[in-house]
Amino acid sequence: MTQPSLPHQDTVLTNVRAALAEDVGSGDITAALIPQGNTASARIITREHGILCGQAWVDAVFAELDPLVQVLWQCEDGQAIAAGDTLFTLQGPARSLLTGERCALNFLQLLSGTATTCQRYADLVTGTAVKLLDTRKTVPGLRLAQKYAVACGGCHNHRIGLFDAFLIKENHIQACGGIAAAVQAAHSVAPGKPVEVEVESLEELQQALEAACDRVMLDNFSLQQMREAVAITNGRLELEASGNVTEATLRGIAETGVDYISIGALTKDCKALDLSMRLL
Repeated sequence: MTQPSLPHQDTVLTNVRAALAEDVGSGDITAALIPQGNTASARIITREHGILCGQAWVDAVFAELDPLVQVLWQCEDGQAIAAGDTLFTLQGPARSLLTGERCALNFLQLLSGTATTCQRYADLVTGTAVKLLDTRKTVPGLRLAQKYAVACGGCHNHRIGLFDAFLIKENHIQACGGIAAAVQAAHSVAPGKPVEVEVESLEELQQALEAACDRVMLDNFSLQQMREAVAITNGRLELEASGNVTEATLRGIAETGVDYISIGALTKDCKALDLSMRLL
């Protein structure tokens, strides 16, 4: 499963154009109160510690609104930032700065919040070999953006969607007639695509082993069951723990020896970073 880099510019532009259409609509009537020729400068600060993410979306917002706006960055994606830090400054037509403010900060606060959450989780498993994975529990329309933020925060990406890897769960198994049948069908439907099977018991784990899948997701296993699963598989396939993963339980799960832990909270429960724009 591939670790994506910064999404293609077309993806960023699609995100930005949708956001601007939603916010600006037929025109910013409040910004129209400002004389058209007025120029201004502004700085954007963070009120709290975090990990910066979202530069490309901020740049695209102002480029779409007004090519006369200059965005001058003081930090880079993936960089730690502290309360009071200036993230970037703006120079250009005052109307454009104010019209673009909210869209730009919405992207930056969400993606920085996602990266910050991921760093907090990653720090909890420092010293172990486990990799923390995101899920498909993302903001609709912003999956690639959030998955990029996950990587900026030191965690890793699971599949991007339903198209790039198999994740065969309980209902798929039942509908296919068993684990072996489901895995065999997967190899036939899309040869070469990674095949992961979710199991709910050590018995099902053995079936997945015999079916020759690539990875097994241990669904709500106890710590002891995870240790047994690690011993049973002995490196023959990858093991991913899922379910009941919190900041309190994370370290114990990591120390069982599983290869991956998937955590919906990395993208689902993140808190947006507190940012502010001030005209100079």
